[in-house]
Amino acid sequence: MAAVPEKPSADLSVEELRRYARHLILPEVGPEGQRRLKAARVLVVGAGGLGSPLSLYLAAAGVGTLGLVDFDAVDASNLHRQILFGTPDVGRPKLAAAAERLKAVNPNVRLEPFETRLTSENALAILREFDVVADGTDNFPTRYLVNDACVLTGKPNAYASIFRFEGQASVFWAAKGPCYRCLFPEPPPPGAVPSCAEGGVLGILPGLLGTMQAAETLKLLLGVGEPLIGRLVLVDALAMRFRELKIRKNPDCAVCGAHPTVTRLIDDESFCGEKPLVSSPAMFGRVPEVSVEELKAMRDRGDRFVLVDVREAHEWPIADLTDSVKIPLGTLPHSLDKLSKDDDIVVYCRTGGRSAQAVGFLQRSGYPKARNLAGGINRWAQAIDPTLSQY
Repeated sequence: MAAVPEKPSADLSVEELRRYARHLILPEVGPEGQRRLKAARVLVVGAGGLGSPLSLYLAAAGVGTLGLVDFDAVDASNLHRQILFGTPDVGRPKLAAAAERLKAVNPNVRLEPFETRLTSENALAILREFDVVADGTDNFPTRYLVNDACVLTGKPNAYASIFRFEGQASVFWAAKGPCYRCLFPEPPPPGAVPSCAEGGVLGILPGLLGTMQAAETLKLLLGVGEPLIGRLVLVDALAMRFRELKIRKNPDCAVCGAHPTVTRLIDDESFCGEKPLVSSPAMFGRVPEVSVEELKAMRDRGDRFVLVDVREAHEWPIADLTDSVKIPLGTLPHSLDKLSKDDDIVVYCRTGGRSAQAVGFLQRSGYPKARNLAGGINRWAQAIDPTLSQY
């Protein structure tokens, strides 16, 4: 059994005794456990797919103070999974909408919003004031930053991640077991792992994993049960199968090992799945780009060029530039016979990440006139053709 350090508990009002009645009759919680929850402080990093069910259940459970870190606005594409928000919230800052929803769930909860990007400059100061950190981020730079900050401040990290139909959850707490870097010492190379924006995610999946995070957080605060320290749960929603892997503390871990080399926080965007791969010259070189405005001018003038769509086939019906050659990125190495090395080539995808990879590959393969459409078909829909769907 592992628990965060106990602090003076807070008295419960008559209204709270009624509200938490089903908790109070659990011997593992009881009045004293509920008072511990009321005195607790939990930081939720990311008010998105995972942060939505996580923060809702923590608020409903009576966690006294919830910190929320997010700097984004609600987008229509969030609504199929981010249940903190509704259609009227589209365009609003996430933290403003989240505060209203959480206060409606439980007016007793105290909210501490941090409307900022978590960085090496502010992470330690933000995390230090909380008992448990729950990582609901969706990109590798922030995931490693949260882990390293938790190690340096001694905080437990209730972790989960999701992609398409699969997810994973654990508790990383260097004082009692492995940290995230013990499991994944190095981030993946640029483009190796698509973001959820590129690969998609089943809307219900963050509900499963975010609820697991909430359960682990409550167990840590109450000091009950067996937290997922040293265990990684893998969830396959298509098969509805749960597997568990044992993970051990790495004595040579760069941040929590016997001789750490990571002793301060750094910001590293080079492995962020959301960032266009043009920013990684070490792997892809300088990838030339064309703006959507330039592409429109080329089409209007009747310039001779080949437009190549490297998205997957299931994306074509959503939005399409009909004069394009369809070559999904994974098939590109076997489809070079469809292109001429003398052609001017413009490559596009959804937002520019996969097409940047394609242009890098084409240039290395002897296609010097290949260029990337900056911002992809979504940018084209925003700036040129609003009749096209954005996704």
